[in-house]
Amino acid sequence: MDGLAKLGQPFHSPAVAHVPEQITQSPPPPGRANPADPPRRWPHRRLRLAAGLVVALVVLAALATAGVMMGSKPLSAHTVGDALFRFDPSDTEHLVIRSLRLPRTVVGLLAGAALGLAGAVMQGVARNALADPGVLGVNSGAALFVVAGINFFGVTSLSGYVWFGLAGAAVSAAVVYAVGSMGASGATPLKLVLAGTATTAVLTSATQAVLLLNVSAFDQFRFWQVGSLAGRDEAVAWQGAPFVVAGAVLALALGRSLNLLALGDDTARALGQRVVRVRLAAALAVVLLSGTATAMAGPIGFVGLAVPHVARMLTGADHRWLLPYSMVLAPVLVLLADLVGRLVIRPTEVQVGIVTAAIGAPVLIAMVRSRKGAAL
Repeated sequence: MDGLAKLGQPFHSPAVAHVPEQITQSPPPPGRANPADPPRRWPHRRLRLAAGLVVALVVLAALATAGVMMGSKPLSAHTVGDALFRFDPSDTEHLVIRSLRLPRTVVGLLAGAALGLAGAVMQGVARNALADPGVLGVNSGAALFVVAGINFFGVTSLSGYVWFGLAGAAVSAAVVYAVGSMGASGATPLKLVLAGTATTAVLTSATQAVLLLNVSAFDQFRFWQVGSLAGRDEAVAWQGAPFVVAGAVLALALGRSLNLLALGDDTARALGQRVVRVRLAAALAVVLLSGTATAMAGPIGFVGLAVPHVARMLTGADHRWLLPYSMVLAPVLVLLADLVGRLVIRPTEVQVGIVTAAIGAPVLIAMVRSRKGAAL
């Protein structure tokens, strides 16, 4: 009977008799005050990512050097050094380096870095792995204004294209954001993508209409439209560099904000993030970067779309590393494509926009098919 009576009493195990009723949570590890911060192994990961970024910079420097040395006529490193530091205007090889190959390489560096950063920012803001600067209608806006400059203002120089392209990118992005902000929900990623797609269709139709009415404008525009670094002089690089630098500084400063934005608008607001301000700053960065790159080198495809995917596979979703990696890896792709285009059918060449599409399309398809590459 005593045993049966004990069965009705609550069971107390000696092993758990002294466990306190209130379970206290351990304090968060250092550096994890915010959910957007990286995990505890961050110091080791930071060293690994920093080393990878240094390797990418070395590769970029090697490609830039090769771009100056190689072409229809290969030149030695000694000749390149003489042209840079002991320039002789009467030397034909020095003139080729200073007036053709060096500006071409600098424009490739600027345009590639701008397109890579713009693509990474756009994918972060839209929370869409397939977003690129074209989603905001930046490329189509720049193209329409370049055509307008050729047709109505007689612009014939590439240095003039920069200003018209930048103005078109800004106007197009402003229209897309205004249309996407309509309604009570504001500028959501889906509405921005839809507004950008519709605006791109309208601007592309207007561009084609102007080109059909003016054959000479079409002849000038088609060399710019294919995307090329050939024929770019120092004026193009000097005029585009301030806009690229300003856009790059703004984009890199948005790294932590884009991490918070990836958690969702409500969560980002709860953590003190001003979502509208971040989107406006991101749109301004995309306009400066993509608009200038498009004006300098034409609409080079797949760079802003594919490179952030490659960078994300190396860095993860942390935009504080994703943005610098995209800024370095994108000009690697552009300079590599330009070098391949110059060497594959010498003495003529294939334009860089064609080569980037040939390289980027298979890589992008392979990454989209993989689960790691498709996820943000």
